[in-house]
Amino acid sequence: MTPTPVGMRCPECARQRTKVRTARTLTGDPTLTYIIIGICVAVQLGQSLSGGGTVSGGLGGSELFRQGALFGPAVAAGDWWRLITSGFLHAGLLHLFFNMYLLYILGTMLEPAIGRVRFGIIYFVSLLCGSFGVLVVSPNSFAVGASGAVFGLMGAAVVILRHRGIDPRQSGLPFLIGLNLLFTFLVPGISIGAHLGGLIGGALAAVLLFEVPDRVRLPRIGADVLAGALGVAAFVASIAIA
Repeated sequence: MTPTPVGMRCPECARQRTKVRTARTLTGDPTLTYIIIGICVAVQLGQSLSGGGTVSGGLGGSELFRQGALFGPAVAAGDWWRLITSGFLHAGLLHLFFNMYLLYILGTMLEPAIGRVRFGIIYFVSLLCGSFGVLVVSPNSFAVGASGAVFGLMGAAVVILRHRGIDPRQSGLPFLIGLNLLFTFLVPGISIGAHLGGLIGGALAAVLLFEVPDRVRLPRIGADVLAGALGVAAFVASIAIA
């Protein structure tokens, strides 16, 4: 036996090093977050190259904007893909920067903690619920941006923190949500429907993923399917309301 700082150990064990594991090493890097950011940046570059503005405005000249932006009459005519593609388009670099910055902060916090699959479910459910909110509040206006999905991540983060016994106020998330909602209602040109729809959708998805299984003994796969069904319902309802 060999004396070590943690007591007597066999010679083989004494030569081994204990690997330190953190939440990120247990669940992996926020790969999906980086992929979504990369897609949004690439799409913004494509918008600029196809005739859109780079800083703000001028998007009407972009072919990607014309074919991918959320617009109620176009969805009613069969362009259902706009419900998804609009979440990867942005109205200039400033719009892109703010959304991607918040996505980076929330993604690096949430994705390693809950896993890539559940993070993806929450993100896309929030995106689709945000699109549904746009068609309810302002169906005849063009809408683009990942803000609906980002609002959904904020709502989901509050639910997840509460589920793990952490006061969300310690993270500053309620203040961040309140501040962004204030801008939503006070600054012209911001999609109220996308932000409210995404916020509610993300919070509901987190409840289905984390709160409901504890109360009804639902298996993990069942919770994932249930939350995914919320996104499908938002998708179908968007087409119906358009």
